[in-house]
Amino acid sequence: MRVYVAGVGLTRIGRLFDKGILDLAAEAAWKAIDDSGGIIPDAVVVGNMLSSSLQSQDNLGAYVAAGIGLRGRPAFKVEAACGSGGAAIYTGVSLIASGLAGSVLVVGVEKMTDFPNAVVTEALAQAADSEYELFYGATFVGLNALMMRYYMEKYGVSRDEMSAWPVLMHRNGAVNPYAQIRREITIEDVARSQVVADPIRLLDSSPIGDGAAAVLLVSEEVAKSLPEKPPVAITGAGMSVDTVELSNRETLDRIPAAAEAARKALEMAGVRPEELDVVEIHDAFTINAVLLLEELGLAPRGKAARLVAEGKFHPGDKPTANPSGGLKSRGHPVGATGVYQVVEVAMQLRGDFPGVKVPGAEKGLALNMGGDGSTVTVHILSRV
Repeated sequence: MRVYVAGVGLTRIGRLFDKGILDLAAEAAWKAIDDSGGIIPDAVVVGNMLSSSLQSQDNLGAYVAAGIGLRGRPAFKVEAACGSGGAAIYTGVSLIASGLAGSVLVVGVEKMTDFPNAVVTEALAQAADSEYELFYGATFVGLNALMMRYYMEKYGVSRDEMSAWPVLMHRNGAVNPYAQIRREITIEDVARSQVVADPIRLLDSSPIGDGAAAVLLVSEEVAKSLPEKPPVAITGAGMSVDTVELSNRETLDRIPAAAEAARKALEMAGVRPEELDVVEIHDAFTINAVLLLEELGLAPRGKAARLVAEGKFHPGDKPTANPSGGLKSRGHPVGATGVYQVVEVAMQLRGDFPGVKVPGAEKGLALNMGGDGSTVTVHILSRV
């Protein structure tokens, strides 16, 4: 299976009070269409988590498609919590693979910063189990803190070793023009930052931001008809789910849905983990990154944090992890994040990513996650 990346578009992530949700979606969408040479898509898929809660806007697929001048086409919203963007990509790939569409515009968009943090935090918490977790006062960051505490104690991982990940992300994100936070930090900065839910500190956590990303996907038949065949294709796609509530997981130091989604995608693409040149993974909190590196088979159990602290996954290594700066520095406009990841990997393989580059990259992976690992999508991109 090959679904070609014909065009991509990104907006800068930030507190964009002068732009609404449609403004952001339109900016990214038309960048992707222009980048494709003007392909007008057969269908539109919108990845978004919070429009119902924050913008009081359902029917987002029609709202975006009609708003950018694409009336008459199939269009709908895909929601999978923080994994909405990846699920939207998965849906776009499926539409093309099934033959229902020859070209699909996938837009991920989120508008979060117009609201107080308490309102946004409550909306984000809906990614957890409302009846058995939120009802009793659990917060999303609190649930991730349980996972991080368990991991650190089980494997004897120090606070400084865990802090190496956000330090690396800020170093990468400092030179990404699309990133929300473009400044470097130190291990000492992480240690001094505010405790959010022990052991998670402020600098372990991704920021709240607005942004949109878009990718125009086409079938092999459409790709052949273009003046220049796109150099990058999605060659593997995998998706898996797990329990929404943490209490029903077998252990707190595993994200089984990530391993299963990656297995499906890698097998479909015929790619082994050691062949990956670049990965963009879902580091909403430091513990997510550490566990996901292990689930992907890129680090032994209990060793990922130490390997990062020793220089593994840094620029120049294989694979380079999150050269964009990841959710931690690039930002995490939740429903758009999975689309940002696919666009960033595609640009690395095309050689035109404007930040930290992975020279000669031929194979990449994008992993987007909803909840505490309850929904995971993995896409493999290859230079063809």
